Amino acid sequence: MFAVVRTGGKQYRVAPGDKIVVEKLDGNAGDRITLGDVLLAGDGSDLKSTDGLTVAAEIVAQAKADKVTVFKKRRRHNYRRKKGHRQQHTILKIVAIGDHKEQKKAAPKAAAEAPKKTNTKPDGDISPTEGVSEVAGTPTPNPAPKNDEAAGAEKPASKKAAPAKAKAETPSTENAAPAKAGAKKAPKAK
Repeated sequence: MFAVVRTGGKQYRVAPGDKIVVEKLDGNAGDRITLGDVLLAGDGSDLKSTDGLTVAAEIVAQAKADKVTVFKKRRRHNYRRKKGHRQQHTILKIVAIGDHKEQKKAAPKAAAEAPKKTNTKPDGDISPTEGVSEVAGTPTPNPAPKNDEAAGAEKPASKKAAPAKAKAETPSTENAAPAKAGAKKAPKAK
């Protein structure tokens, strides 16, 4: 049996046991994934319907392609740019071609029918932290209030009543040389 699947913008003809190199997919080596975009399937010269058909694959490795050098040059302009690129790839091994969607749909229904745990005490109160293991700590409230009234800030009545800005202190001029333009010359005595 064979199938034509589309992943990463490309199409691949696969059969169980084949290894293919595709564009990067999320997952680690050993993870199983399903390719749901099946375009064509068949056995020999007979074609099958592709409705709900999926292809199961296992990630063999995450790898990089050979380096591609991108070199640009404009003659007589002293313009040269050299860049390199290595494309990320995923190596897949095709495990099976078949209808797996119906089995996956049935599994969530069984999980939904299981009773849900709630964090309730016998008197009906709900405790937010009791029985929850994911909570690492308690959240702290935001120290900054959202508006000035809550902060207790006083608003100036008008621009005239605003306090005047203090003069900036001038740096010490003990070791500075006298300025030529601003220095007054004493009249010469005759």
